[in-house]
Amino acid sequence: MVIGVMVGVYWLRVMQLVWRTKKTAGRAANLVPPELLGRVLRLIWGPVVVLWIFLPMLMPFVRGLPVGLRPVVFAGSEVVGWIAAAVVAAAFAVTWVCWVRMGTSWRMGIDPNEKTNLILTGPYAYVRHPIYGLSQVMMVATFCAWPSAVMGVVAILHLCLMQWEVRREDRYLVMLHGPVYGEYVKRVGRFVPRFSRWK
Repeated sequence: MVIGVMVGVYWLRVMQLVWRTKKTAGRAANLVPPELLGRVLRLIWGPVVVLWIFLPMLMPFVRGLPVGLRPVVFAGSEVVGWIAAAVVAAAFAVTWVCWVRMGTSWRMGIDPNEKTNLILTGPYAYVRHPIYGLSQVMMVATFCAWPSAVMGVVAILHLCLMQWEVRREDRYLVMLHGPVYGEYVKRVGRFVPRFSRWK
């Protein structure tokens, strides 16, 4: 339940950022992307996010769960659940730092007609897509805390969509920022820092 609440607050913050962007830039941060593929992906992603929030939050209070919703219980399940909650909290905290660092350049999708500043400092000096990476960590931790078949499907969909979106965004940013982003890709890892750069 704790994880569900944290994930819910996470997505409330995302909606707040969307609203802020709408007020300052006149666009809703690509909540509904202008491109067809982005809109199709949102049709899948929306239910995934809703299930991600509400399954962990509500399921502990529901008796006689169907098999697909019932988590696998094993020795140490409760300990794993609390460790997962701590991981989600830490990932959320670092994500907040990333949101602050991005400032008005934050968007949640691709708009080919919009040019935002390229952020290369803070967490972005070490990882190209820390928010996407941390979101995946949060999802894996959620599944570890509530290992059911339905949550497994939700996790797989989220992880696959994230991987796809990140690759689309990399291609888009190369077109938008040219050689500067190309050099950035060579130096900085997608989700994990490239420690060789400090040798």
